[in-house]
Amino acid sequence: MPRAVTITGTRSTDHRPLGEYQALFREWLFPFAASGVRFYVGGARGIDSLSLLWLAAETEAELVVVVPGTLAGQPDDARQAVAVVRRQGRLEELIELDHPDHPSTEAYFHRNRWMVDRSEFVIGFPRSGSEGGGTWYTIGHAERQGKARLILPV
Repeated sequence: MPRAVTITGTRSTDHRPLGEYQALFREWLFPFAASGVRFYVGGARGIDSLSLLWLAAETEAELVVVVPGTLAGQPDDARQAVAVVRRQGRLEELIELDHPDHPSTEAYFHRNRWMVDRSEFVIGFPRSGSEGGGTWYTIGHAERQGKARLILPV
């Protein structure tokens, strides 16, 4: 089992009910969480926030949130998810990369590379039918490093 896993995914999640995401996480994240893995999760909306909240509620895994700038610069719903996990005492670490160009695509790519570089495995939840964007960039970065990837289109 890997010691650290990066979760990456679409910010656009309104096209499916919450229960479907919870079922996906139970099936595909729980086996890793049960083995004591550290999860690196970006502090954005969508899959980042949904998986963070699910992992905090349903597992004992170590949870690390990584943001490209500062937490204050993240969207409201993402900040609220981090606050909930923090209040539960489940946030192992918050890493604010304080990228000089945040917000920008490069700042998010920098954050994603940072997480992948510290992981052995990447689980990606790209938007079904998409061929580009940050999720695919992150999966590609893991591939170039020869790291294992699990891709679950949503």
